Amino acid sequence: MNTRFDNHAKTYRDDVQSSISFSGQDVEYFTRRKADLLRSITERLLGDCTGLVALDVGSGSGSMDAVLTGHFGLLAGCDPSVKSVEMAAADNTEPRYLAADGASLPYRDSSVDVAFAINVLHHVEPPDRDGFLAEVSRVVRPGGLVLIFEHNPWNPLTRVSVSRCEFDEGVELLTKRELRERVTRCGLQPLEQRYIVFTPIDSPLVHRIENRLGGIPLGAQQYTVAMRPYDS
Repeated sequence: MNTRFDNHAKTYRDDVQSSISFSGQDVEYFTRRKADLLRSITERLLGDCTGLVALDVGSGSGSMDAVLTGHFGLLAGCDPSVKSVEMAAADNTEPRYLAADGASLPYRDSSVDVAFAINVLHHVEPPDRDGFLAEVSRVVRPGGLVLIFEHNPWNPLTRVSVSRCEFDEGVELLTKRELRERVTRCGLQPLEQRYIVFTPIDSPLVHRIENRLGGIPLGAQQYTVAMRPYDS
């Protein structure tokens, strides 16, 4: 198991908050933004989430799951950090958590409807990224979704926040092109890619404007949605 994040499990939230303090927003705001997007994308492509099984790959201490609890029929999470998994299980009673490395997920083939990884892939060494995505794809049913949220390396403020975060030291961020190429190599069918979170302003009007800017590479974050084909 990975002990790197064991050392940051208790301070993870504060470490991230410190790295983004210049934004004027707290960590929970950005978590909510991504959770809302994840739910809306899933509902648009798969229908009512309450009948779906979802897997949070790299769930950390469960902050995303705290927002998603109750929105899926079954929510599970896994992470290589044992301490993070213990914290997630203590704070979130509904999701089922397991300590597991992304190279070998302890789930059956085609056992979930949607799997998502939130700012996880840049912590995977580049030579291991295809294997990680292939393993995530394995546990998703044909017709199911894989959603990858990542930092946008073209946004200068994102690079500042990454450089200020201790556990992000030495990571290689992924471009939208790399994400598309990697999910394709793993047999997944890319459906859409967009840049998100252009400003820290929490306003419905601003959010609607941002939704129209998804093709412009200035958002702080990005997402890639891919489907496991029915013939795989």
